[in-house]
Amino acid sequence: MSADLSRLRKFVAPEFVFGPGSSTLAGQYAANLGVRKVLLVSDASLMGQAWPGRVMQSLEDAGIGYEVYTDTTPNPRDHEAMAGARLFEEKKCDAIVAVGGGSPMDCAKAIGIVVTNGQHVLSFEGADNVPNPGPPLICIPTTSGSAADISQFCIITDTKRQVKIAIVSKAMVPDVALIDPETTTSMPPDLTAHTGLDALTHAIEAYVSNANSPVTDLHALEAIRLVRKHLPTAIREPQNIDARTGMSLASTFAGLAFSNAILGAVHAMAHSLGGRLDLPHGQCNALLLDFVMDYNFDAAQDRYCEIGRALDAKLNDEMSYDEKKQAVLQAVRALKKETGVTGSLADLGVTADELKQLASHALNDPCMLTNPKSPSREEIEAIYAKAR
Repeated sequence: MSADLSRLRKFVAPEFVFGPGSSTLAGQYAANLGVRKVLLVSDASLMGQAWPGRVMQSLEDAGIGYEVYTDTTPNPRDHEAMAGARLFEEKKCDAIVAVGGGSPMDCAKAIGIVVTNGQHVLSFEGADNVPNPGPPLICIPTTSGSAADISQFCIITDTKRQVKIAIVSKAMVPDVALIDPETTTSMPPDLTAHTGLDALTHAIEAYVSNANSPVTDLHALEAIRLVRKHLPTAIREPQNIDARTGMSLASTFAGLAFSNAILGAVHAMAHSLGGRLDLPHGQCNALLLDFVMDYNFDAAQDRYCEIGRALDAKLNDEMSYDEKKQAVLQAVRALKKETGVTGSLADLGVTADELKQLASHALNDPCMLTNPKSPSREEIEAIYAKAR
């Protein structure tokens, strides 16, 4: 599908180094930034893997001190960011290095802006509400899906309201991302599947977003192709570095796309689920994806057909609207089945009584603004019901 060249918009991205072994450059890049002491943000479960130790060794080799903060959890909470900011100041750190998946990286971003602005993390909710950028931030992802290492998004759980808030700002873009596919080889199959389908959702939502551009389109479509090609192999063969590299590249491309084109109803609805019920973000996206595509299809038919072709759907000009729609949806569902993500929201404990409140929260999520259609609360509730 030809892109409207007049739709070119601003495009932001960090400096990044991509490839096996790039995580060992953390010390060098910290030294280049004039850093003396970093707060290394990770999570406790990851500390048993080799990757944080590899990063700490590179810092030591560069003569840079560090303090470790691992009190982060999936769907990072507001109080975790505030505690990290207190530790940063107590230990007189001047930069942050994040090692982990989306949760530690989002927590690291939040810690940084709390430190430099002296405000509670929840005060930054929304777009362009960060007055001062955080201290230098280096991100080293150990999953291939969230793309927090690339994006201008930071997602934090407001524990009082039980909702996830989105902080969207150029200040959230890290200074450097070190994208090392080797660090993703320790992911178990279910996490590989969920994060991989998260990357797919990023790319699909960016491609149909009403804020798309020729530059985001380029990255989004290639990310979709890479997920289709490499995700099943990465699940079956976790040590296959070619597949892991392909998925790391898919995550990076998808991140460059959605960071600039923003997202849509899948993410708005997944944020609502994660905030209220503390459910895994990538899994929520995967379970909702085809149902939201079904709802949106008539608003972006040609773009969804391009997505279908990138997923190997068999489409031709003689097919009816309904035939094209079903072929595209079937391509997504076939990939979900191949990757083992075949459950429902009910399997995750979502009850029918919760759907109305979930829909209300989703409707107010900023990601809904760039969805190709503007759903009502009742329509969102109906999509949740179908996915359940």
